[in-house]
Amino acid sequence: MGVLAGKGALVTGGSRGIGRAIVERLRADGAEVVFSYRHNDEAAGEVSARTGALAVRADQEDTDDLERLFGEAGKHLPGLDVLVNNAAVGETVPLVDVTSEQYDRVMAVNVRAVFLAMQWAARTMRDGGSIINISTLNTALPAAGVALYAASKAAVEQFAKVAARELGGRGITVNSVSPGAVDTDMLRSSNTEETLAQVPMFTALQRLGRPDDISGVVAFLAGPDSRWITGQNLLATGGMMV
Repeated sequence: MGVLAGKGALVTGGSRGIGRAIVERLRADGAEVVFSYRHNDEAAGEVSARTGALAVRADQEDTDDLERLFGEAGKHLPGLDVLVNNAAVGETVPLVDVTSEQYDRVMAVNVRAVFLAMQWAARTMRDGGSIINISTLNTALPAAGVALYAASKAAVEQFAKVAARELGGRGITVNSVSPGAVDTDMLRSSNTEETLAQVPMFTALQRLGRPDDISGVVAFLAGPDSRWITGQNLLATGGMMV
């Protein structure tokens, strides 16, 4: 039996990339898992069939969808012990060119949805649980064009720090994980192949990250060995920042 046997976990954005790797790892560690996805039924169905996790179609921008997601998780899981806020959207655009529509969407998906999920978890999570927010290296290493994305992720880092203080009395840990350059569809859609080929030169481990590099960190924070770590932001960057 895995270290998370008998535990229940909700992962947002679990059909692809880092989210999929997190679902797979938490299931391998014994947790019952519910994960959300936005529109890719085929990818979600494949993850569900392979892992046994329950896929729930839910748009993070839609508060009604979020309520339905929380309801499905409540019915399916033995209890809530792990929440991983992974789902996010990215916009790489100069500050001066950000539209109100882009601003509203990023803040709704990356900030409001995370806040609502953490509120729900604070009310329903069993004592001794874990909340893990996926952030980004860009909050510590900003780059041109990422003001909106980095600001949204900085907000969830602060949510985690405050929640760690508020929920610590119940033994609930709350942390963030900030990946560096991880080889996912999102990374490749926002960078040229030339740029990606140069990234390993800036990491101590001299390669792009893989989704399972991040899921391993999440699994550690979800498990018993991290019980004395809370309110932290773990930089999982392969040494892009040392």
